[in-house]
Amino acid sequence: MKPLLLTSCLCLAAGLLAGAAAPASAQDRIYRCGNEYTNQIKGRSDCKLVEGGNVTVVRGTAPAAAPAAPAPTPVTRSAAAAPRTASAPPSAPRIDTPEQRARDSDAKAILEQELRRAEAKQAELVKEYNNGEPDKIGGEARNYQKYLDRVAEMKASIARNQSDIDGLKRELSRLR
Repeated sequence: MKPLLLTSCLCLAAGLLAGAAAPASAQDRIYRCGNEYTNQIKGRSDCKLVEGGNVTVVRGTAPAAAPAAPAPTPVTRSAAAAPRTASAPPSAPRIDTPEQRARDSDAKAILEQELRRAEAKQAELVKEYNNGEPDKIGGEARNYQKYLDRVAEMKASIARNQSDIDGLKRELSRLR
């Protein structure tokens, strides 16, 4: 009785393992044809066999249907020269004016604070840079290349910070 029980357990275990492995081996060869992955090349010449793993395809959601566009109106010379303003889509939630003004003033205060901080950092960097001749520190007296590398890094840092300042000023000018 015991050999029969042992044999049936082994058969059951082997069957389960084979059943679990079946989906992994059931996948056909996958080809990449341009941006499309398929298992049927249908006579296309731009298909290449994908090796090294299984391909999982996740379907995305279909985009919402666009509302019907209004009939185009003729563009006059003055309308073409007028500045264009961005507007929110009609489905966007509307925010009442006092709440939006509070948000705008908060954003302006944050940008002004960031601008002051960036300008203070810029002044510190320019002072340390000393017109391209900063003080030598550590082993830079013996290793001139180390000094030159630090000077180049300082110059790049000043340029990056100036770019940040310019960006903050642009953002502030949009809020005013």
